[in-house]
Amino acid sequence: MRSMRRHRTTVTRKGSTMNKLLPNINGPADLQKLSDAELVRLAQEIREELVRVLSIRPAHFASNLGVVELCLALHLTFDFSKDKDRLIWDTGHQIYPHKLVTGRFKNFGTIRTKGGLMGYPNPHESEFDLFMTGHAGCSPSTALGLKLGDEIMGRPDWHSIAVLGDGALPSGIVFEALNNAGHLKRKLLVILNDNQMSICPRVGALASTLDRARLTSFYQDSKKQVRNLLSQLPLLGQLATSAFDHIRDAAKALLTGGMLFEELGFHYIGPIDGHDLPTLRHWLNTVKEHPGPVLLHVLTVKGKGVAEASQDPVTYHTPPVFEKIGPDGSIVSLKKGGSKAYTDAVSATIHEIMKEDPRVSVTTAAMCQGNKLEKVRADYPTRFFDVGICESHAVACAAGMAKAGARPICSIYSTFLQRSFDQIFQEVALQNLPVVFTLDRAGLTGPDGPTHHGCFDIGYMRLFPNMVVMAPGDELDVAPMLRFAVGHTANPTSMRYPKAGLEKVERGVTQVELGQAEILDWGEDAIILAFGTLMPTCVKAAEKLKAEGLDVGVVNARFCKPLDRATVLRAVDEARVVVTVEEGTLEGGFGSAVLEAVNAAGMDTRNIIRLGIPDRFIEHAERGELFADLGLDINGIATTIRKALINRSSTAESPAFATQ
Repeated sequence: MRSMRRHRTTVTRKGSTMNKLLPNINGPADLQKLSDAELVRLAQEIREELVRVLSIRPAHFASNLGVVELCLALHLTFDFSKDKDRLIWDTGHQIYPHKLVTGRFKNFGTIRTKGGLMGYPNPHESEFDLFMTGHAGCSPSTALGLKLGDEIMGRPDWHSIAVLGDGALPSGIVFEALNNAGHLKRKLLVILNDNQMSICPRVGALASTLDRARLTSFYQDSKKQVRNLLSQLPLLGQLATSAFDHIRDAAKALLTGGMLFEELGFHYIGPIDGHDLPTLRHWLNTVKEHPGPVLLHVLTVKGKGVAEASQDPVTYHTPPVFEKIGPDGSIVSLKKGGSKAYTDAVSATIHEIMKEDPRVSVTTAAMCQGNKLEKVRADYPTRFFDVGICESHAVACAAGMAKAGARPICSIYSTFLQRSFDQIFQEVALQNLPVVFTLDRAGLTGPDGPTHHGCFDIGYMRLFPNMVVMAPGDELDVAPMLRFAVGHTANPTSMRYPKAGLEKVERGVTQVELGQAEILDWGEDAIILAFGTLMPTCVKAAEKLKAEGLDVGVVNARFCKPLDRATVLRAVDEARVVVTVEEGTLEGGFGSAVLEAVNAAGMDTRNIIRLGIPDRFIEHAERGELFADLGLDINGIATTIRKALINRSSTAESPAFATQ
């Protein structure tokens, strides 16, 4: 690490006299022109560029530092340009070096900004990105599908490669793909990028198996090593080839754990040093000629090249902005965080409830840090379960706990809970078990973009009989609502909240009762039915309109299912315009539930306007920018109500409005 830092200082000091390599890389073909020494320099420049971007805005960091050499080796060995070989980066948050060497250096400073490069693979940006990936574990399946599709289309010689992280390895879909690929015996390369991490340290029995591999000498040349050993033993040196192969395989099983993959039909090679570029190139060229499926086990260091990131890869997975960088490239300080977020309020309440009730447990899927459950894990280790990136298992396991009488909380991001759709149906809702789902990152996640926006949970949760679907309106709702959920033993419950700072509307003591909305203010001109934490924004929009002479009320809906039908029907009956507001998709969302209830009551729905996320995938940008674009900010909501009232009334009916 010290040598790396000395190298960085040299590059920085001589920057004015030494030509940079990275700005001249317009595509992978340019890599072929570089010497070994220049490739080492290029790897350093890529890491410096990652540091530069993190001094401007938060972005994925440690995971990208760890794959620089692997990325270069892949592009030096294969041709991933259009109509050539195939490459899928699993999860996708380690895509930055790939973007830098595939012609996107000039635009790299725009990454994770509105209209700029996406922080994940994006086929709209480059022919080198085949899938927009943001969820873990799917790359072996899609890579196998690409291989089979190419064969069907008459392209049998094209290579198909999946780069899979060790944190994603336990995902069920990975083993479904490996099992099928081993059976089909097609030419497929799965690179296991083993850095001992997902976002937090990896967990599970497979992690222990991989850890044992790290303790052994590198095994990539196993056949030669074992043959040399046997030749020195007079008796064993005369063994037939078949006997030799048995001993070699036994040694592989003993030393590396590679027999797990061998039994699935893959030829296992490794582990090899993922930061040794010549070694990587050698083995990639070797496996390139293998006729069947190969698993190449590569050892990397998450945060490689930046001491702070390699020593604390959890913090530096997606760190705050680098406030100050030392002359040697060291990170002196990180920008301090702002106000408390909804995640903080939920995790603090979970901790309080677990202190009070020994039946309560928490299950998460590799998101202990993201859901800020570190204190829960530390204080209640026997009731905290991180199952790794295995959401389906997390939900089914929670159902088992509920059946046994425990009170399980499933704390999973909205976008990732989608992966357990069938278990929510079969194991939880169908059995009517009181599992509590706390859905972090619900709504728009900002710069993470469409793979991570939690847009769909309102729709997919309200589909199921027995399911209670709710959302706090602000900070004051969080603790009462979560306590209600844990205490509600009649049904499973879902509570969603965004990745956003806490807001609150000052009022009296809040109480949460099943299916009961909270009327903050009533209005004759318009009533806003707010579901979720856009409620404070709705209050401000109403205040803006009141200052213009309009009578606008706001209802904190709290529940999408069961819906407070009495309040909804009264609003439709008494107000000239009713506007539903939600940070979720309009298709099947809260507004749809309101329309269904009004229609079922035989009432006119023409004065109902729905605001939410339209029927398209939303690109990445800051949350405020997205809200403004979608009409979900204060001005957008106010403008919608003004226009609706103009359409529904004449100047004579609304003299106050005539002055606008």
